[in-house]
Amino acid sequence: MSAAASAEADLAECRAAIRTGSLSFHAASKLLPQKVRDPSLVLYAFCRLADDAVDEGAAPVQAVLHLQDRLDRAYAGRPFNAPIDRCFTRMIETHALPRALPDALLEGLAWDAEERTYNTLSEVLGYSARVAAVVGVMMCVLMGVRDRHRLARACDLGLAMQLTNIARDVGADAALGRIYLPRDWFAEAGLNTQAFLRRPAPLPEIRAMTARLLREADRLYLRAEPGIACLPLGCRPGIFAARHIYAGIGGAVRARECDSVTGRAYTGKARKLGWLGLSGLRAGLSAVQPRMATLYASPMPEVAFLVDAAAGQAQTSRSDTLIDALARLRAQDIARRNAHIGLDQRSA
Repeated sequence: MSAAASAEADLAECRAAIRTGSLSFHAASKLLPQKVRDPSLVLYAFCRLADDAVDEGAAPVQAVLHLQDRLDRAYAGRPFNAPIDRCFTRMIETHALPRALPDALLEGLAWDAEERTYNTLSEVLGYSARVAAVVGVMMCVLMGVRDRHRLARACDLGLAMQLTNIARDVGADAALGRIYLPRDWFAEAGLNTQAFLRRPAPLPEIRAMTARLLREADRLYLRAEPGIACLPLGCRPGIFAARHIYAGIGGAVRARECDSVTGRAYTGKARKLGWLGLSGLRAGLSAVQPRMATLYASPMPEVAFLVDAAAGQAQTSRSDTLIDALARLRAQDIARRNAHIGLDQRSA
């Protein structure tokens, strides 16, 4: 098989992973120009599968450490022998993707593996920066966008999407023993987080927290819009589509009276098609409308490091916080292995 045929076969694997793994992203990506759509599918497939390995796999610590190895090999030009890893390595080389960006994702997944808790909205936003806003910044890099204003607005969009996901998945997360709503909100409402995890229920206080989180997401969607309107023209419909599809998930949560504990909100195919049509219209209007002043708003403090990295204004070495998180996970992994060795020796 020729190199070009091999690359196309690898790309087909990435397309298949997204088609079955993320219907919302797959729908929005159809509106992107091919030169951006193909690398964005690679990026999203790599990030999605890494996230699934940590969230749904039996060994999240090992999944994070393996992801570190995958990134090390990809940036050394020696990817693992897997279609997504080969595609990701080609994407790094073609688009000069700063290492600090996938490292931020790695740190967010390390926090998941550590089962870190988030006490304040700022801490939730810090987590969301690493698992979602960073994807928006990497998408900007694929589009050739490196200026700080548009990067900051891409972060706003990523944060809004992640807050929407959290609001939608309160019950699903609780079933896994997780809470991503700020824990100080529980304290304000007089609720005990452990009691909620033992018996998740759509209490009025939980619904109020969910609504509060969706209001924060709405604020960030609005902050993001002038950045979308200033993306390369051919990219605007796809990103407007992502914005409306994810905001529509928030609308579906509200339609359930913010009960995302007893069930999960869904948006149907017809709604997605409607949002795709609206996105094309909004992209066309953005070409003639004046720029909004909020384009120039400072980045949220929780995402400033991502803007610096993508704009080429950050250190290239791995961050101390990531190094510390990986060291803790390695220590956990060593302890687990030693425990297994001890069990094997006692049973021999």
